[in-house]
Amino acid sequence: MSTSLLYHAFGLRGYQYRASLYEEGHVTFTIEKRPHTCRCPVCKSSEVIFHGHEQRRFRTIPIGNKPVFLDLAIPRVECRHCQITRQVRLGFADERRSFTRSFERYALELSRHTTIQDAARHLDVGWDTIKDIQKRYLSKKYKKPKLRKLREIAIDEIAVGKGHRYLTVVLNLETGAVVFVGDGKGADALVPFWKRLKASRARIQAVATDMSPAYIQAVRENLKNAVHVFDHFHVVKLFNEKLSAFRREQQREAEGSQAKKVLKGTRWLLLKNPENLDPKRNERERLDEALKLNQPLATAYYMKEDLRQIWDQPNRRTARKVLNDWCRRARASGIAMLEQFAETLEKHADGILNYYKYPISTGPLEGTNNKIQTMKRMAYGFRDIEFYKLKIYGLHETKYALVG
Repeated sequence: MSTSLLYHAFGLRGYQYRASLYEEGHVTFTIEKRPHTCRCPVCKSSEVIFHGHEQRRFRTIPIGNKPVFLDLAIPRVECRHCQITRQVRLGFADERRSFTRSFERYALELSRHTTIQDAARHLDVGWDTIKDIQKRYLSKKYKKPKLRKLREIAIDEIAVGKGHRYLTVVLNLETGAVVFVGDGKGADALVPFWKRLKASRARIQAVATDMSPAYIQAVRENLKNAVHVFDHFHVVKLFNEKLSAFRREQQREAEGSQAKKVLKGTRWLLLKNPENLDPKRNERERLDEALKLNQPLATAYYMKEDLRQIWDQPNRRTARKVLNDWCRRARASGIAMLEQFAETLEKHADGILNYYKYPISTGPLEGTNNKIQTMKRMAYGFRDIEFYKLKIYGLHETKYALVG
């Protein structure tokens, strides 16, 4: 093998090829550092005195399915200027690593398309080696995202496991990149983010959250000049939760077994948008039958459909009229659930209508959450929470697809 092949195939510069060894299913190349390229690792001086060497073996990129190793006697040199004796630095591997940088790059590229376990098996290394490579790369690139250019953000929490474990995520709505991941949920999880945001002197123009009192208070205290937009998906979701509870209440109060049976099978039909009802399964007919049997439930259902009209108006002024009209009809219905929800809408009317100033929402965070769930399945779960957070920071540049 020529010395030039060491450079072009394995990225080795300043080394000479000496020998090859084929044993136990792997290939080992013995290389030697050229004496005239040795420098002091501190001051880079070429005036050095050689004091022996230390034998090391490094894993590099495989040839086909055969692992490849490099055997190198690393020279120890004494600098005439520094009076320090140390090993020379290697151009192809980081300190305290048993693999080359080319192997690291190959492992990173491979792990973008497979699970960590599959990459480790293919390269014949431990799972923790691939994880360590990924973690160091992600830490170097994403550990402290720059916040200076942030303008529009979304804040929401995501579930990370059983036992009500959550992380609070802040998303840059302009780039789709996660800029902060906090432990837990609520205002306390955002404290480190506010400190970094203040230090960055970013000028946040708009922020999207749900109607959580904790988020409202946190935004009010830390983003006084930003427009606070209450996410319309969460508003509709909150109403759907109220509607499900109301259906159960109506089912308990229904007279006759037939009426109870009809109401019992309508939970998901009530939550579906009308255009999504499946005609092949007669979902429209089943829903109409249930609504005919229970007038209060029918009123609540049609009010749900009208609620979505608030965000389909040409301007904020018209949307306010639709919102006020919805609240008026909800109060006139005499249904306690609708009356209470009307009070909630009026209390948060400005934040809801701010959508017409900045049409943003936490919707992109749902897409990020889906990627997170896929990522968890590809890795079979994460026990290292710091590694998990780093993976979330890099999601916007990752394309996950489950195969097999």
